[in-house]
Amino acid sequence: SLIDLNKFNPIDIYPSVWKKIEVLIDQGQLFSPIEVFNELVKQDDKVAEWAKQHKKMFKPITPKQTEIVTQILKKYPSIINIKKEFSADPWVIALAVEFSRNKQQTLTPLKWLVVTEESQRENKIRIPLICKDFNIGYLRIFDMFRNKGWKF
Repeated sequence: SLIDLNKFNPIDIYPSVWKKIEVLIDQGQLFSPIEVFNELVKQDDKVAEWAKQHKKMFKPITPKQTEIVTQILKKYPSIINIKKEFSADPWVIALAVEFSRNKQQTLTPLKWLVVTEESQRENKIRIPLICKDFNIGYLRIFDMFRNKGWKF
């Protein structure tokens, strides 16, 4: 989603969009697995530069996430492209599953969602299908903006 966001709202032209994203990161409301960071920094572009400046957004892999990724890959092996060095998609889902299953110390239960620009296609394994299977909600980044009431 960060790559797509930069396509439509480049960091250097729409800094206010990215500042709002940074607030969510600072509040602990937006985070991603380190595998996403690894994918982003392979490119030498503005998003890679931004990711390096906001590394706290990217969470380390835990044994629980590894266990969940193993479950995902057993059922949906085509979610990863074996020709790519990094494949963050199963890790994104695993992080959301792990956080959703943790006992939360809040008055109202928190619902963790995956932000993805993917949509479900009939004959292709995509993030939305696996999210549904693991009872994890998902939404597009602009829907997240709408849910937050953001206007630019």
